Amino acid sequence: MQPLDMFKESGALLEGHFILTSGKHSDRYIQCAKVLQYPWYAEELAEQLVSKIKETDISQVIGPAMGGVVLAQEVARILKVPAVFSEREQGVMTLRRGFAIKPGSRVLVVEDVITTGGSVQEVIDLVRNAGGHPAAVAVLVNRSRGKARFSVPLYQLLTIEANAYEPAACPLCRKGIPAEKPGSRNLSR
Repeated sequence: MQPLDMFKESGALLEGHFILTSGKHSDRYIQCAKVLQYPWYAEELAEQLVSKIKETDISQVIGPAMGGVVLAQEVARILKVPAVFSEREQGVMTLRRGFAIKPGSRVLVVEDVITTGGSVQEVIDLVRNAGGHPAAVAVLVNRSRGKARFSVPLYQLLTIEANAYEPAACPLCRKGIPAEKPGSRNLSR
């Protein structure tokens, strides 16, 4: 099955008025958790994503909580390497729960969706600061319109176009359409 069909069938592609993790507003939202709740879709999406990755010497996978956790685990399973996840602690991306990046390891950063790339960049910095070498970034959905760029190769399964607005310039707000906050951070409108 094609990735976009999996997203549509599972209800993971939403339309309306949403506040993104970045704080921007959008008319479309990709809720990857809805597609990844089905292990058969998670496996297939991870296999398709791994097939795009050119680096062959990955020794560890990391994904930011919450969105990257399930996908990082699936990708690591396919690559037969350990998976860890990072979390925010007092607003800072960190490793907890006894997780570590082995110094010198080549680490694949995995995320479900990127819009600005901010969370992914924080994880890349975390890996470097822990003594690891970020090898590449792999995402299910890139909705950055080419704006998210990293110092390592970026592999994506889908590109989904969606408008993203600064809150003060959001036409959906001006129309009085209520905004939903489906993301993982508690942001105010």
